Amino acid sequence: MENYTQTSTDFILLGLFPPTRIGLFFFIVIVLIFLMALFGNLSMILLIFLDTHLHTPMYFLLSQLSLIDLNYISTIVPRMVSNFVFGNKFISFIGCGFQSFFFLTLAGAEALLLISMAYDRYVAICFPLHYPNHMSKKVCVLMITGSWIMGSINSCAHTVYALHIPYCRSRTINHFFCDVPAMLTLACMDTWVYEYTVFVSTTLFLVFPFIGTACSYGRVLFTICHMQSTEGRKKAYSTCSTHLTVVTLYFAPFSYTYLRPRSFRSPTEDKVLAVFYTILTPMLNPIIYSLRNKEVMGALRRVIQRICFVKR
Repeated sequence: MENYTQTSTDFILLGLFPPTRIGLFFFIVIVLIFLMALFGNLSMILLIFLDTHLHTPMYFLLSQLSLIDLNYISTIVPRMVSNFVFGNKFISFIGCGFQSFFFLTLAGAEALLLISMAYDRYVAICFPLHYPNHMSKKVCVLMITGSWIMGSINSCAHTVYALHIPYCRSRTINHFFCDVPAMLTLACMDTWVYEYTVFVSTTLFLVFPFIGTACSYGRVLFTICHMQSTEGRKKAYSTCSTHLTVVTLYFAPFSYTYLRPRSFRSPTEDKVLAVFYTILTPMLNPIIYSLRNKEVMGALRRVIQRICFVKR
């Protein structure tokens, strides 16, 4: 590895698992998590599509979250699994660029989608009479389209920069995917200006959305406390606590990783934190939203009954 010269355009991904029995154990766990994420997110998308009771703005946004998570984890894990199984840690220069682009696009889109979901709950609970106007189908489509477009623009800027900087002799990335900050440690130039743009980008796509989400849910919880209906209060609290759990699991490790200066970061810590927002969150989201949501469980029962009735 140390003799890997600049004449090659390939990178080397050191990966997440050591070549030991413990590494094999964690590899199996990650593969199981990946399969659960695929099944959970695909099931959520199909369930929302098949059951008309879930054809509402909230579940339309949720189906998009599942779609993003499905692509998100598929951008990272298959390559990581392939590298471990076949022992081939090489990834082409262009392949690294594509992985980085899709990762950043999906990460940015998910962050913006989560604040859209928070806004949806804010309007539904605090201003129920205005909900049909503020959260119409057109508004939902604009929110989703805006999330994808803004995520793509941000991703394109970072990826183009990463692919145009000169790299030194070593092309060994101490990570399990092509994470731009990890790639910058190999640069043959001072990247402090770019690191500042990463800070600004993280603030815009993670910190501000998290603050906005927290404020909206704070207002929602205040409204819930003053609700007359006990049943309505329970339902609203259950929905909001579910959303807050998802938001915290996603934003906290992501922000902590990208807001720290390079001198305070370590490859091992970065990889562990990355597992949360690239692998665990896409697996947990459909579980959290289904098990704690009576409407989703009710829709699941209806779809199963419909399938059983057709078979008879």
